[in-house]
Amino acid sequence: MLGICIPFLSVAQGPPRPDIDINQFISELFPIPPDDSEDLYEALLQLYANPLDLNVATPDDLAATSILSEEQLRAFFDYRAKAGALLSLYELQAIPGFDIYTIRRLLPFVTITTKSVSMKDALKNPGQHFLMFRSAKLMERQKGFAPLDSTSNSTARYQGPPFNGYLRYRNARSGAYSFGITLEKDAGEELWLWNPRRQIFGIDYTSFHAQILNRGRLKNLTIGDFQMQAGQGMITGAGFSLGKGSEVIRTVYRSTTGLKPYTSATEANFFRGVAATWSITTHTDVTILISKTKRDATQEPDSIHSGITTSLPVTGYHRTPSEIEKHNILREQNIGMHLLHKLPSQKGQIGLTVLHTGYDSFIQKRDLPYNRYEFSGKHNLVAGLHGDYRWHNMHFFTETAISKSGGTGAIGGMIVSVGKKLDVSVMARHYARNFHTFYGNPIGEATRPINERGAYTGIRWSPSRKWQWSAYFDYFRFPWLKYQIDKPSSGFDYFLHLLWKPSKRSNAYLLFHEKHKQVNDPVAEDNNPSLIRSIKRTAMFNIDYEIPLKCAFRTRLQYGGLKNQHSKGSNGFTIVQDVTWHFSKLEISGRAAFFKTDDYDSRQYVYEKDMLYAFSIPAYYNTGTRHYLMLRYTISKQLKIWLRWSQTRYSDIEKISSGLNEINGNKRSEAKVQVMYQF
Repeated sequence: MLGICIPFLSVAQGPPRPDIDINQFISELFPIPPDDSEDLYEALLQLYANPLDLNVATPDDLAATSILSEEQLRAFFDYRAKAGALLSLYELQAIPGFDIYTIRRLLPFVTITTKSVSMKDALKNPGQHFLMFRSAKLMERQKGFAPLDSTSNSTARYQGPPFNGYLRYRNARSGAYSFGITLEKDAGEELWLWNPRRQIFGIDYTSFHAQILNRGRLKNLTIGDFQMQAGQGMITGAGFSLGKGSEVIRTVYRSTTGLKPYTSATEANFFRGVAATWSITTHTDVTILISKTKRDATQEPDSIHSGITTSLPVTGYHRTPSEIEKHNILREQNIGMHLLHKLPSQKGQIGLTVLHTGYDSFIQKRDLPYNRYEFSGKHNLVAGLHGDYRWHNMHFFTETAISKSGGTGAIGGMIVSVGKKLDVSVMARHYARNFHTFYGNPIGEATRPINERGAYTGIRWSPSRKWQWSAYFDYFRFPWLKYQIDKPSSGFDYFLHLLWKPSKRSNAYLLFHEKHKQVNDPVAEDNNPSLIRSIKRTAMFNIDYEIPLKCAFRTRLQYGGLKNQHSKGSNGFTIVQDVTWHFSKLEISGRAAFFKTDDYDSRQYVYEKDMLYAFSIPAYYNTGTRHYLMLRYTISKQLKIWLRWSQTRYSDIEKISSGLNEINGNKRSEAKVQVMYQF
């Protein structure tokens, strides 16, 4: 009876939408940081800025949060089908299987709209409308900013000032529209450079988008910079996608979230043009995208093609003359289509994706054995089918694709909820050595879906609300050569994670991760390469304690090691203490850390709390300390300011980094400021 009454007692009411520390949320999903942490961070911010309307959200929308289990997803949509539209977020408490811990994690990413609004009314009452500026500077001088030294062989220096800058404007309402501009320059890049032919408009990097949503049959129209996620990410796999981490179940499945504005400052892997999603029938949508953008490229003269492109850098740095020379010199055009048919009663969907990519320069990687099957030419076409189906507590999914070269890619798997306490996932993948997809990002061991076969299984057991045990095992094989691996190779990794939640205020976890990979034997002869096994281990203990609205504490002990049969191994550890204090208008966050590693091979990565829309995950190596202090002050309802100071101090080195990033001395300090005005 209480569950039935809650919605009616709370009409037009809801729990206050909490602020969220995205860094902490990601660190819980991925205690061991994945390679694409920054992309994941930006995707979560997008979801936080544009929360899902629970009354129109699809299973894929909610699955993309990686918060709900398959059993909870089924319970939610059964409830919505029987009870109708939700009237309040408090109603989540009435759904079977939704505990308070799950609801608290879900609240920052969801909302409820009881009625649709016109575009005029939406523009008058945006859900997000702000202007934000951020800048940072290293206090110690790097070699790239020092005067040229006649005794040095280096003749290059950074062309711009030693600070970075970031400006962002956003005006949006979830489910209605979004408009935004992002400007960014890195330290060492020039303040102003105008070259429209290269899509350089003053600041080094400029991004813009305008989007309208849910206008009758027009579901989505986006102009400017955007990304797209369809199927298992074989062809278009941008946005919220998980790698292997402590979320061992949902990591195998990619949600079809469609078109999303691109708001990141990462200067690669996005479309620039126009895209639209149109509802053909009640259950069938079609998406068309057209993109024309410029890419960074390394080009060399060639007698046959009057010049070829040998690589496509994605760092986004344009500080030295050689980096500036590569800036946006390659024209890339994309034309794509995605047809999606949704099965009745939210049971599943079937989709077709096609993407054609063309360049104005011949692409040819360097003539080395491991590049033999890499893409070569000016045009690529990749097409694929994807589908998924939910039956009781089982969720089946698959995607297959083929590229112009004849190379194929395939993924198949399932997620099963065996009651309320046990979840299991299995997945197999195959990416041919000549499978070419430029915007695909399916799950895999390598950074790109090429030259890989693998099988994954994950298990999560929750015997009670206080305890949770997770594990996965992943086997992978590379049928052809890889960079610095001169024979076909294989490997596996496994992960164990134990979580204890004694109360709402505290939790602790213990994890162990071990990865076995084959690498070149350094003592083998060049004409007779052989492989040896490399083993990398990570162990971690983490404990969190929070007094709501007052303070929070986090303590972490972390160990990591790397070893092969010809070395004694490289080992390291770090001890980290984080503290956050909340006052009426002021929040103070700080860290003190000690680390000790044998060398860079056993470096330790630990997430740090940073400013809103900023992401920090430095590497700790050698012996030293790391600390930071950050203040967030709410001057008024509209105006907030962040100040941050961080420093790494080493006890066993006299120079930090190398090349133009080299610092003479044993410490590296950074000052950062951010101002945000909400209209």
